[in-house]
Amino acid sequence: MIMEMPSTSITGPHPAGRNVNPADPERRPRSLPGLLGGLPADGSALGLSAFRRSFAAPPSPSDDPRRTIIDTVEAAGLTGRGGAGFPTAVKMRSVAAGRGPRVVVANGTEGEPLSSKDALLLTRNPHLVIDGALWAAAAVGAQRVIIGIDRDNTRALQAVRRALAERVPVELSASIVEVHDTPPRYVAGEERALVRWINGGEAKPTATPPRPYERGVDRRPTLVQNVETLAHVALLHQLGPERFRRSGTPDEAGTMLFTVSGAVTRPGIIEAPIGTPLSKVIDAAGGATGPLQALLVGGFFGTWLPAGAAMAAPCSRAGLGPLGASPGAGIVVALPETACGLVETSRILAWYSAESAGQCGPCVHGLADLAEGSALLGAPAGGHDPVAWMLRVAGQVEGRGACRHPDGAVRLLRSALSVFASDVDRHRNGRGCAGVYAKPTVRVPSSTPIWR
Repeated sequence: MIMEMPSTSITGPHPAGRNVNPADPERRPRSLPGLLGGLPADGSALGLSAFRRSFAAPPSPSDDPRRTIIDTVEAAGLTGRGGAGFPTAVKMRSVAAGRGPRVVVANGTEGEPLSSKDALLLTRNPHLVIDGALWAAAAVGAQRVIIGIDRDNTRALQAVRRALAERVPVELSASIVEVHDTPPRYVAGEERALVRWINGGEAKPTATPPRPYERGVDRRPTLVQNVETLAHVALLHQLGPERFRRSGTPDEAGTMLFTVSGAVTRPGIIEAPIGTPLSKVIDAAGGATGPLQALLVGGFFGTWLPAGAAMAAPCSRAGLGPLGASPGAGIVVALPETACGLVETSRILAWYSAESAGQCGPCVHGLADLAEGSALLGAPAGGHDPVAWMLRVAGQVEGRGACRHPDGAVRLLRSALSVFASDVDRHRNGRGCAGVYAKPTVRVPSSTPIWR
């Protein structure tokens, strides 16, 4: 479900050398509009007529502009914002080179519980996402566009359907863009699982090869892109590659949406240039509410980092790589000193186990063992030491699942054992820590009890 979260932006560099909030029209650098610019102040979606004052309509696939569009995306250096950071132009070229009719799938499932960026875009700026999907369709020569949205995210579903209805009389045939509601499960957003669901199967990952770009929806070459990535496709065609590259780093261009939560004053969605120090991202959320011990970067599929090292790091793949982390889908959780990172990790691993697709041993058995061991690790009592056992299980699970779901759990566990090593020792010796009794910091949802 979409959360009501405020949004703000960091754009820059500002001519005076400062980062500014584009919500202030007197101080906004007009040369660098972002994904969140121009949204209505009342929280409603930006309508088509207002949107078209800034964005020209995308070309039709029948105009065959694919080479020009893909070259523009490549020149802009756009990479995927769904977590993997793969070059968008490479995926587009792979699909464009396929035989027969092609399909574009806009992935707005957002199964990551700590992320709300896609929901914000779909609810507040749906025309930007739709335009991006249509630009992508023109790039690969696709006549069919599908937008997948979690069925529990009713506000996003309604906003996108209203936006498409606005377009039907003037821009769009009713059949060119479809909206599919998807099961509310974590792995349902994995691209192979999403394609399988659209094809009438269960929303669970399939074996590879083939990949969707080879045989996807209806066995056709299929481009699957996160909705934020597609929104950037539309934005860069307004800006041009050179202006788009004014934000970000030489290797990772543009801005990124960050969902910031935990011990911050104003949890919400932050738009910031890739490479912005994590301390600035935290500052944009009103700053920390107290001393921090760690940051969870990348969400449940991410990594715990000690606060001191993390706050100084540029939030980019290159900047976080030396710390063993990645921005992922742009999730940052601030963990206060009063919390217990082991307890927080145990709660997440229990969720991981419950969210298993149930179709391979590493998920069914391995994740259950990790969840059981982490519960013992977080208990404020001595006795059985589960650390060595958990690391042995982690080695047996990693890289052996039908999808990357188990790998995310292992990465999270290993980072927790490293960052919270002193807590591990206290728990191992039966002393526990005060954080065991603290209010949970990380928002861990209840798992859906059955696949639906």
